[in-house]
Amino acid sequence: MDYSPEFKKNFATAYLAEEYERLENEAVETMGAAGAEEGLKAMANEEVFRIRSRQTDILAEIEQILAKEKEEVARPISVVMELRAGTGGDEAAIFARDLKEMYQKYAEHRRWKTRAIDDLTLEIVGADAYDALRYETGVHRVQRVPLTEKSGRIHTSTASIAVLPIRNKSKIEINPADIRMEFSRSGGAGGQNVNKVESAVRLVHIPTGIDVRSSSERSQLANREKAMQILVAKLDVLREEEEAKKHAAERKEQIGTGDRSEKIRTYNYLQDRVTDHRLKESWHNLPKILAGGIDDIVSALHGAAVHGGVGEAVEGE
Repeated sequence: MDYSPEFKKNFATAYLAEEYERLENEAVETMGAAGAEEGLKAMANEEVFRIRSRQTDILAEIEQILAKEKEEVARPISVVMELRAGTGGDEAAIFARDLKEMYQKYAEHRRWKTRAIDDLTLEIVGADAYDALRYETGVHRVQRVPLTEKSGRIHTSTASIAVLPIRNKSKIEINPADIRMEFSRSGGAGGQNVNKVESAVRLVHIPTGIDVRSSSERSQLANREKAMQILVAKLDVLREEEEAKKHAAERKEQIGTGDRSEKIRTYNYLQDRVTDHRLKESWHNLPKILAGGIDDIVSALHGAAVHGGVGEAVEGE
């Protein structure tokens, strides 16, 4: 790693850069003071060797700091979970809300902050929230008898989940001309501002058709910033999915594909059982799980991801 004057502009490395330059000046002065006298030159060379050694150590420290900064920028600062009702009509919508509540309670248990971005979009802020929840992406299926079902017939409904990491910086650059922006009034409880000012924002990325809505913030500007954050995250995920398709042969070593169309889990009420089809493993005590007790499932998925060798999700149980 070579020294760069840019290191002085970075608050985290400025003090090291100043020390590096001070040592550089000291080395020049030491050699200059030695002159042509051989004995003094030998002593000066020894001193300069010590200085260069210290400069090498400084560059190594700077490299570590910059690497850590880069890692922190890449690490998600929060995660957005976007839930959508799938097949099953009203029962699917109820199931999607049940899942949202499950993740909210799990987040509370982990002492993470949560807030609703929109009706079925949840933001979770926590240092390791993305690592814990990243494998929840996919189709979740429920098998139960709806309260409105008088004959006792079991219904199967689905809800899909997309887990979006929100980062401080992204490599994605969006052309403003590619975005269509729409405004509407926020719905639900929230004070006098609700339903009087068009503060809710919907962004549509024209090239991909991806749309995002934010209605949780009080101002139109704040909702626009939040919606843009989520849109960038969606485009990041889309790019990652396209990259993954180029390496399709590696899929069997991954926990699923991260595709929202992949059926990953079934919640069976009659058998009091949750089955993850990627792990081919089941857990019982469904009420506890839906109350946020998904620690064992999250741990199993994380462990499988670390050790590899987990197949793709399969249909059925």
